[in-house]
Amino acid sequence: MEAVLNDNRKQTKKQRGAFNIGAVIFGALFIYLIIVLVMYAMTDRVSTYMVTTGTLSANDSCTALALRSEQVVTAGESGSVSYFTQDGTKVSKDSFVCSIGDSSDAESQSTEQTDLTSDDLEQVRSLASAFSGAYRESDFQDVYDLKYSLESSVINNTDAASVSGTPVKAPSDGVVSYTVDGLESLTADDVTADDFDENAHPSTRLRTSSQVTAGDQLFRLITDDTWELMFPVSDRLYATLASRSTIKIRFAKDGITETGNLSLKDIDGTHYAVVTLYSGMVRYCDDRYLQIELVTNTVTGLKIPISSIVNKEFYIIPTSFEVAGGDDGETSGFLRRTIDENGNASTEFVEADLYEKTTTDSGLEVYYVDEDTFSAGDVIQLTDSSQTYTIGDAAVLEGVYCTNLGYAQFRKINILDQNEEYAIVDENTDYGISQYDYIVRDGMSVDESQILHKE
Repeated sequence: MEAVLNDNRKQTKKQRGAFNIGAVIFGALFIYLIIVLVMYAMTDRVSTYMVTTGTLSANDSCTALALRSEQVVTAGESGSVSYFTQDGTKVSKDSFVCSIGDSSDAESQSTEQTDLTSDDLEQVRSLASAFSGAYRESDFQDVYDLKYSLESSVINNTDAASVSGTPVKAPSDGVVSYTVDGLESLTADDVTADDFDENAHPSTRLRTSSQVTAGDQLFRLITDDTWELMFPVSDRLYATLASRSTIKIRFAKDGITETGNLSLKDIDGTHYAVVTLYSGMVRYCDDRYLQIELVTNTVTGLKIPISSIVNKEFYIIPTSFEVAGGDDGETSGFLRRTIDENGNASTEFVEADLYEKTTTDSGLEVYYVDEDTFSAGDVIQLTDSSQTYTIGDAAVLEGVYCTNLGYAQFRKINILDQNEEYAIVDENTDYGISQYDYIVRDGMSVDESQILHKE
């Protein structure tokens, strides 16, 4: 009986021992977690910035008024009008554009069958395909443009001389358009602020009726390929454009760019810019108001905050002392001179990253070498020569701290352009940064090689 009691006491002690060890382990883990949480809460967080390509600011956009050399041709008599020329087509002087006859002539002409060649049919299919690809429900009026284009395509294959009625000819060379808005005679000297009110000058389509009355407008003829875009500018933009004589324009309608001559003028206390263009007029011959973008910010590169930029000192070493060594025999470096305890001189190869190569004011070609590579006072020498150079002269490079590896790593930058907030830097810089790299937003808040905890 006593033996049984002793065994029970031993078993109880074992159980108590096992329980106590588990409690100690659990307590230790709990204390460790508390310490980690406290340290995490007390650790300074570093704000980072992802590098992307871009420009310093967006280009200015505005609505421009198109000014052209134009004249409107009117009907000399009443009757039914038939058109021979497509909208936007360039014609020569005395070319048949349309004809005016009585209603019976028009009815006869409309029922006359026209034989189309395979090329003519292909042109019709091309017009229909282009319309189908660009059509939007909000632009239902464009359906009429397609209708008139198809009619003109068919009529153009009919001999104008065989069409009955009085022919209406182009009074000069030019581009035919079938829209008017009352601003056809406007010039840059006559422009007022009211002319930029698009709602006050709606475009009227002339081919909506087959009947005209004497004096009605038939078509508009643009007689010169040279045209102008005029638009008001703010004081800020006026100052930006003042030093320019040319400017590139991007049209929002199709994304095409044109470069023209730029001039500035003041009318009634308002600044205006006038861009003279020598091509592209036909594409927009039916548009009086055009949404344009002024392509002034042409410097592109990697965009970084100004606050990220830091300066770092580097030793400058003449390029003539560079040697190749290392295991592969091709690693860049220098021969550092050493003296042993017995006073015997020898050299050792020191691998070095060459951050920059430049020429000093004295004409000496030098490398920028990280100061961690050498100590001030170290002596390097040429291969098979007694010529030496003592390390000590230093210069500064601009750069940022990259955080890709979890610690602050200096990367060199070459600034192309900058403003108060951001800089554009070259993306093809040796020992530089690349798109999508992460850099420290406040470069002065960290030290090189510091382990970073990112926000």
